[in-house]
Amino acid sequence: ELEDTEWVILQQLRDVLKILKDAMLYFSCATPNLVMVIPAMDHIDKMLTPYSRNKKYLPSIHSAVQLATNTLNRYYQLAKKSCTYHILMVLHPQHRLAYFKAAHWEDSWIKTAEQLMHEEFE
Repeated sequence: ELEDTEWVILQQLRDVLKILKDAMLYFSCATPNLVMVIPAMDHIDKMLTPYSRNKKYLPSIHSAVQLATNTLNRYYQLAKKSCTYHILMVLHPQHRLAYFKAAHWEDSWIKTAEQLMHEEFE
């Protein structure tokens, strides 16, 4: 039998894990491609952020969310190093440079994405 505090931990953890489950189902139901990855990561990050700041969640939940955020940040760093990713986003009709601006990327990163595309196709 679980204690009341253990039930609280499980309920809070369930809420956080639902975000990751929804992301997994999103990629399982569609044919994922590279252009879908970073917007999905942005969505996951946006959904996780309140859990790391809300005082109603236990420290163990804050720690779990921090670990998930650290993992996302590692993947963001890898994507930033990928010329292919930048070029695909700039060329994608739905995204183009507007995606980077809407996602509040630093101006220098946006210029880098644009430069990479021009260098590749000049």
